[in-house]
Amino acid sequence: MKQTILISFDLGIQGDYEDMYSWLDKYKAIECGDGVAILTFEYNEDIAGELLEELERNVDFKNKDRIFMLFKDRNEKLKGRFIIGKRKRAPWSGYALAEEDLEIEW
Repeated sequence: MKQTILISFDLGIQGDYEDMYSWLDKYKAIECGDGVAILTFEYNEDIAGELLEELERNVDFKNKDRIFMLFKDRNEKLKGRFIIGKRKRAPWSGYALAEEDLEIEW
């Protein structure tokens, strides 16, 4: 099966960008901003697992590297998940003004 997917990658300052870019070029990925690309990936059963295996064979990932993918599941429902790394606290967290209580209970 083939599916068009979106991946977002954060490899940090010392990441293996050369191999990551080589892998993206191999798949004729389309650039969609810093660290974001769209590509078509061929798989047998488990798109996320097979993509992870393919990436790990080709790119030297470090502990803090992250790869997030958007894909459609078997029910054609859009899904997103980290296949490498995990979610961090958002850099914009805390910027919005919180509503203040006008009355304070003692």
